[in-house]
Amino acid sequence: MNCGECPWLWSTWVKAPILAGSDLLIVSACLPVVNPELFKRISSGKTVLLACPERENPAYYGKIASMIRSSKPRRITVVTVDGSPHCFTLHASANEAEYILGEKIEKEHFVVVNGSSLVRISPHAVRVARYLSVVNEILEENPEVVKKLEALSKEYRASLELE
Repeated sequence: MNCGECPWLWSTWVKAPILAGSDLLIVSACLPVVNPELFKRISSGKTVLLACPERENPAYYGKIASMIRSSKPRRITVVTVDGSPHCFTLHASANEAEYILGEKIEKEHFVVVNGSSLVRISPHAVRVARYLSVVNEILEENPEVVKKLEALSKEYRASLELE
């Protein structure tokens, strides 16, 4: 699929015929540029909606909940770029939509690490990430986890240089 053909989440009518009974992929708008081959592979056979919380209204949870209620997609898959504070809201919004509707939604969460590796993320990991007090407790109990950031985060490495 050519990303130029993909509609945007925020601009798509919640009852658009393409959504009805679909296997819906909500994907970071930058992914087709970051890794075109991966984007092509994961979008095959799916209804793709691009999303960018930096470009669009980041209050996706209501929009996603309305799409689910109105169009009943079979499944929702959220794929974002790992480490993006903006993209995180897409994952949290899919979980929040499930909460708002009060029903189980067949959904999966994935992140693309360093532009190449597709990693499945537990919906619980998304929930924990919203609560910084819990994340802080995990880090205090497992300080070695922070070392993994050195390989992933330029921001973290820069913060170490400033200390």
